[in-house]
Amino acid sequence: MATLAAARPETADETADVEALGVRKTYGDVVAVDDVDLVVGRGEFFTLLGPSGSGKTTTLRLIAGFEHPDAGRIRLAGADVTALAPYARQVSTVFQDYALFPHMTVGENVEYGLKVKKVPRAERRGRVQEVLRMVRLEGYETRKPVQLSGGQRQRVALARSIVTRPQVLLLDEPLGALDLKLRQEMQLFLKALQHDLGITFVYVTHDQEEALTMSDRLAVFNAGRIEQVGAPAEVYERPRTEFVAGFVGVSNVLEEEGRRITVRPEKITMSHEGPGRAGTIADVIYVGSFTRYVVELDTGDTLTVVRQNDRPVEEQGTRIFLDWSPEYAYVIDPPKEEE
Repeated sequence: MATLAAARPETADETADVEALGVRKTYGDVVAVDDVDLVVGRGEFFTLLGPSGSGKTTTLRLIAGFEHPDAGRIRLAGADVTALAPYARQVSTVFQDYALFPHMTVGENVEYGLKVKKVPRAERRGRVQEVLRMVRLEGYETRKPVQLSGGQRQRVALARSIVTRPQVLLLDEPLGALDLKLRQEMQLFLKALQHDLGITFVYVTHDQEEALTMSDRLAVFNAGRIEQVGAPAEVYERPRTEFVAGFVGVSNVLEEEGRRITVRPEKITMSHEGPGRAGTIADVIYVGSFTRYVVELDTGDTLTVVRQNDRPVEEQGTRIFLDWSPEYAYVIDPPKEEE
């Protein structure tokens, strides 16, 4: 599996579908993407995760060709496409707002890209029917977008993007406009679709749960740079920096023997007797299947603890002890100083 590039090779990575090498993009005095190196392996579901303004969407737009880097190169399947227009790249993009033609039917929307590429009519019709079956919209060919639900419109946008058989599918927060239940359903659908298609997905989101649920690997962006790349479990369980620890899920950061360590709330055990660190429950947040406790330790640290509701919920003000196994605590990099 390809990994984050430690150097910028002159020869292309034969296992990669997407490479960004030393990419930088500025808008006036604002540095949107700052010297990013990224390698996405062939057939991966790869997610660019980060808060608003972190550079993830700009990186996607650089890959798509909607923006051009001030420095660095973009490669697709080994070919340098840095100077190519979007239509000349073997990629398709799905946007959050669907970007469907309202005056066209579902079938016409899906068929549009094939008409632009001058695919013969008979082949166009067959490929449209094929992708509509893939996205579970067979029989919807004559409907207009206004007659569809949000989830159905998103699937039409997906069908329109994959019908041209792109090498890479770029998805820019495509589920952001959907409600929670539908978004969760679409996450499973997208992952299954990517597996069935076998093509590379590069997915942008600010939703940590979405990234962890769907990705083979993910890159965590912060202030135009990548803080960490890895499989979801690796990034969640072993965050390298305080930013990753705090952004990907919830984590506790504290000093121990002169080092900064992080430990996840669900890894902490809570008991009425030692061993452990003594403290008092300062707040109790009941969330249904689990309860989140905010505990003020006698040392002055404040830790968050998550416990499944398979036992009585503790009350605010209760004296307790916290403990965790050493393998669940990881040393993290110190915060970066402002330049």
